[in-house]
Order: sequence, then structure tokens, then C-alpha cells
Amino acid sequence: MSNIQTAFNMRKVEGRKAFIPFITAGDPDIDSTEQFIYALEKAGSTIIEIGIPFSDPVADGSVIQRANLRAMEKGICIDKVFDMVDKVRKNTKIPLVFLMYANTIYHYGMRRFFKRCNEVGVDGIIVPDVPMEEKEEFDTFAREYEVDFISLVAPTSKERTEEICRNAHGFLYCVSSLGVTGARETIETDLKKMFESIKKYCKIPTALGFGISNKAQAALVKDYADGIIIGSEIVKIIEQYGEKSAEPLMAFAREIIEVL
Repeated sequence: MSNIQTAFNMRKVEGRKAFIPFITAGDPDIDSTEQFIYALEKAGSTIIEIGIPFSDPVADGSVIQRANLRAMEKGICIDKVFDMVDKVRKNTKIPLVFLMYANTIYHYGMRRFFKRCNEVGVDGIIVPDVPMEEKEEFDTFAREYEVDFISLVAPTSKERTEEICRNAHGFLYCVSSLGVTGARETIETDLKKMFESIKKYCKIPTALGFGISNKAQAALVKDYADGIIIGSEIVKIIEQYGEKSAEPLMAFAREIIEVL
């Protein structure tokens, strides 16, 4: 069983759902990213999702796009993120998951990338621009180096849901809304219908993301999945407070965890 699934199981034993916050590596700087990981863990987060800055993040809305630009302006690259994770692993074993795009992995070198993930302790990766039909190339190396290649299922997946679930690892990332990341006033997707299909086929934990931004929304949707992912609202806090974001991040995370 992977570290990711173990973390979900621990939350289940505790009688609560997992909380997975997202932060962009290098925003506002790489040392702050390290401190934010510790702060979010201290608040009670289950897994930390780390966005690798990219020039054309097609799945991300304006908030995370701005964070990508801020990080890239500071010269953040994948090697600097790996070095940061290596430091983090001396202080915590909380599961860490990269969210990134295929070009970054191709440019770094497929085997070299997954080998480095294994060496520093990255537990999983999410690559939103790699569809199910093209994941095997990545998944082969991910399995070899014991990194969970996390699949996404969307409201539009429908008849593809069974195959996506059958080949999923770590946890299944359930996309709550069509479009890119970002806070939404309401979630229009029929989650009941969507999760009836998912639960029929999925044998691993599920986490619901895209559009969830506050504790009221988290309370409304938490019973569908095993965990909740929040990104844009977290990144907004960092955009506002910069290097001094640790305390506001902890306060926000505790609010969400309270309802989970």
C-alpha cells in the first residue's frame, strides 16, 4: 500500500475526510514553500499537492497562473523543487504530490524524473494534460520507481470512468466542475450521479477538487469523496501575504479540516 493510501486510511480511522491543500512551488520563493508545507501539515493536512511552475498551465485558472509566473520570475525550476523536497523529507513524512505538465517531464527525461522523485521522496504526480489513453508511457516509469501516477476523472468521463478507475493509483482525483481551476460560487455538477459511477468501479480513495474554496462548500460536498482538494483559495492567501503566509494558511486549513 502506498504512503498516499495509508494517509487516507488513517483519516478514515479517525472518522474524518482527508484535506489536500495545493501550493505553487517557489511562490513567493522556494524557502517559503518549504515553510508552508510544515505549516499546512501542522494544521492537520493529510497530503500536500505541490504545483510545478509552467508557462502554459492549461488546467489552471488566473490565480494559479499568476503564481506560476511569480515563481518562474524567481528562476524556479524542477531541480530546485527536488532540492527543496529533499530538505523537507529530513523533517516530515507527509505525502507529497506534484501537479505538473507533461512537457516538464519530457524535457527533464522520463526515467531521470521518476528516479529523482523516488530518491527525494515524492509520493505521487498528477499530470492533467496526459489523457488516459497516453498515460502508460508515464505509468511504466512511475511503477518502476514506486511513484503513484494519479488519474483524473471528470463529469464528462462517463463511459471511460470504469477504465480510468481500473488503472488508477494512489487516489482518484475527481474533478467537480468543467473548465479550469478557480473558486466557484456553486458547483453545478450532479455529484451524486457522478459518484454513483465512480464508486461502482473505484477501489482506491477518492478526492474531490476544482471549485471548492470555503468551509461551507467543503461541508456540502465532503460526503461524496474520501478527501477534499483546495488550490486557488490557498494560492490567493499566498498572493496576499507572501512570505508571511504560514499563519493565515494554518488558520484557513484548520477551518476546512473542522468540517471534514
